[in-house]
Amino acid sequence: MPEGGALLYRVQKHAARRLHYDFRLQLGSVLKSWAVTRGPSLVAGERRLAVAVEDHGLDYADYEGVIAPGSYGAGVVLLWDRGTWEPDGDPATALAAGSLAFTLHGEKLSGRWRLTRMRPRPHERHVSWLLIKSHDAAARRTGEPDILEENPLSVVTGRTVEDMAAAAA
Repeated sequence: MPEGGALLYRVQKHAARRLHYDFRLQLGSVLKSWAVTRGPSLVAGERRLAVAVEDHGLDYADYEGVIAPGSYGAGVVLLWDRGTWEPDGDPATALAAGSLAFTLHGEKLSGRWRLTRMRPRPHERHVSWLLIKSHDAAARRTGEPDILEENPLSVVTGRTVEDMAAAAA
């Protein structure tokens, strides 16, 4: 845990069956986790589907590597962003209510954000949320460079997913 009890924030770029970004926020002794299929967007108001997945232990916060074929989540995991986050109010209560507003202090993503739970659909196995960037100084306008394309590298090693896959082959 960072100094002063700050809460961890992470985004792991995960080249599994389908490329997605695992968005993780520390809550107590776990990382609450969402799979963001198109990755986070810095464009204010742009909604990105974030599917709730199982919590991960804090020991997974800095994981970067290759998960072996045949294992759950098999593929390359790259630590795309890291930092801390601050919830508005009590995060457990906000998540239970379906609307969490927070501030990120990451190396790539920063500023105000929110996660809003969507109405469940019949036969849905996982709970769907929307990850939305708020209008603030860290936001971008539609048409400005996409942070995912502009900065695809690991914050730890400076490598790409392709570099990591090739090194593991």
